[in-house]
Amino acid sequence: MYQETIPWVVNYDTNEIPPYALPELLKCEDGTDVTTSEQWLAKRRPELLQRFREVMYGEDLPLPAHVSYELLDETPKALGGIATRRQVRLVFRQDDGREHTAIMLLYIPADLPAPAPVFVGLTFGGNHVVSEEPDVFLTGLIGSGTGHFPEMYQKRGCHSRRFPLDYILGRGYAVAVCSYNDFFPDRPNGWQGSALSLFLSREELASAPENYTCIGVWSWGLSRMLDCLEGMPDIDAERAVCFGHSRLGKTSLWTGVRDERFKLACVNDSGCGGAALSRRLYGETLFSMTNVNAMGYWFLRSLKEKALHPENLPIDQHELIALMAPRCVAVHSATLDQWADPTSEYLSAYHAGPAFRLFGMQPLATDTPPAPDTAVGTDVSYFLRTGKHDILKSDWKQYLDAADRIFR
Repeated sequence: MYQETIPWVVNYDTNEIPPYALPELLKCEDGTDVTTSEQWLAKRRPELLQRFREVMYGEDLPLPAHVSYELLDETPKALGGIATRRQVRLVFRQDDGREHTAIMLLYIPADLPAPAPVFVGLTFGGNHVVSEEPDVFLTGLIGSGTGHFPEMYQKRGCHSRRFPLDYILGRGYAVAVCSYNDFFPDRPNGWQGSALSLFLSREELASAPENYTCIGVWSWGLSRMLDCLEGMPDIDAERAVCFGHSRLGKTSLWTGVRDERFKLACVNDSGCGGAALSRRLYGETLFSMTNVNAMGYWFLRSLKEKALHPENLPIDQHELIALMAPRCVAVHSATLDQWADPTSEYLSAYHAGPAFRLFGMQPLATDTPPAPDTAVGTDVSYFLRTGKHDILKSDWKQYLDAADRIFR
């Protein structure tokens, strides 16, 4: 079995998945059964949220002493006239002079009669990867540690397939992005270059702090972006969606859970540590991330030892998805992305259902995953796209449909 395999080997055989029992979603730690939405909000939700902080994602960063926003660029007829483009520097300062900044790129549909709802996310590489416009600032430089981009992120618009801006804007939604590297450089020694440098000393950041995580810092960054958007009269921040792909899908789910201003979390190909169940040992596992693939800095360092026996964890990811209730969640997978275990991502969303029912919402109806390219669900929705690990226009169609159901 998995725990006995040395060295660790990836399991893609469903017959080798050990039997597992999920923690009871609607039973409090003192044994109380949760039967009402009031009990969920007052008791079960706070204790589950705290367990996820303690086991996986760490504490939330505080606000710094001073936050300001510098408008660097405003272009009324961007992208051939379909959008207003803004580029805003987010500036975070402490009284002792420590400062951290990030640049947010925002596209707003042109000529909307009312403030636009907004999708808020992070990019791999920099802001320039979403658009070929030559005057979009190069960001994310800190990510390589040398001041140079990895080759795969050097070209403008290299991830434009993941950000079909004309389609999103045409559906009436704004899009705001920052580079994930501007909040935490995605490498094991990225602590000193992260936003945590506002709050901890260089000595404390020389190794992984005990109570904080990379995903937690990225999530904090998404919340700070929304803070800025709340002050813009042409953005309807009451209709905000967080989205992310892969490790940023893990981040978008945690962000939607901890920041209730986001009314929808779009969780794309997030795998283990995101939407997929930790106990279903198939493809990516907590053990592989923390003990094999040097990605332990995404999570609390104490998870490395706990990942040896995920069956003993006090939580599993169906409970994380459930913490979105009474707001909505859209979980996406890809047929060729078995590393992320699409079946597990679906089952996790399905087993979150009882929490949504407490609010009269509609969870997934069956424990049988749908056929590829068939969207199912409303308040909790799921889509299995044919293809590889990616986020494409077909994913965006379903995410925008989910947002339409909520907002319109």
